[in-house]
Amino acid sequence: MTSFLLIQKNNITNPMKNFTDLSIKIFADGANIYEMTTLYKNPMIKGFTTNPSLMRKAGIEDYRVFALEVLEEIPDRPVSFEVFADNLTDMLAQAKVIASWGSNVNVKIPVTNTKGEFTGPIVKELSSSGVQLNITAVFTREQVKIIAENLSYDTPAIVSVFAGRIADTGIDPMPIMSDCVEILKHFPKAELLWASPRELLNIFQADEVGCQIITATPEVIGKLKLLEKDLTEFSLETVQMFYDDAQEAGYTIKIT
Repeated sequence: MTSFLLIQKNNITNPMKNFTDLSIKIFADGANIYEMTTLYKNPMIKGFTTNPSLMRKAGIEDYRVFALEVLEEIPDRPVSFEVFADNLTDMLAQAKVIASWGSNVNVKIPVTNTKGEFTGPIVKELSSSGVQLNITAVFTREQVKIIAENLSYDTPAIVSVFAGRIADTGIDPMPIMSDCVEILKHFPKAELLWASPRELLNIFQADEVGCQIITATPEVIGKLKLLEKDLTEFSLETVQMFYDDAQEAGYTIKIT
């Protein structure tokens, strides 16, 4: 009898292009120093991002000590550290301190504070003075437009649009990201970053739409090993996993 798996295997094609064909840069997102230094050894990882929430989750107690340790281990790839003040004046002061920690630092500035006040004035001051920024927590085309208006044409900057969280609301982020690419085309030193990806597919989507960067957790990055995996083989492995787990759990069903 002909194997069902053999029949299916002959009909499977992978529509994805090869990973080596991608032009997008992958940044690792996290605050675990061991994971960061391990990923630093991977040439596919072109930079790193973190934020206060990730740092708190990782048990970081001293912001500055952690940041300087990261920069000692990762001296030659972009690393983003975020301000955490809520007053714009204090944000500006924190940003200047963070920028002084290393030439490879991007200072993350949220698009607004918790009161909804646009941070454009400090974005403009910092960018015009040569501070490399990463404008974060961006969700809309309108936000990207007003951010761009405050960026210096001479200073590199990243604009992080949270495509994954947009998708969490049931909205397709691709049209939004496509429009953001068009907006930032007029700002040659600005790069669009696809933030909060949920799955490996998002890397290919971000590349297709024209994003320069995607930031991903170690969990998503770990799925790179699944690229070009045969789906029939994957199916069989999944069946085997269910079977093995049932056996190890000792499950039984009395059949009469």
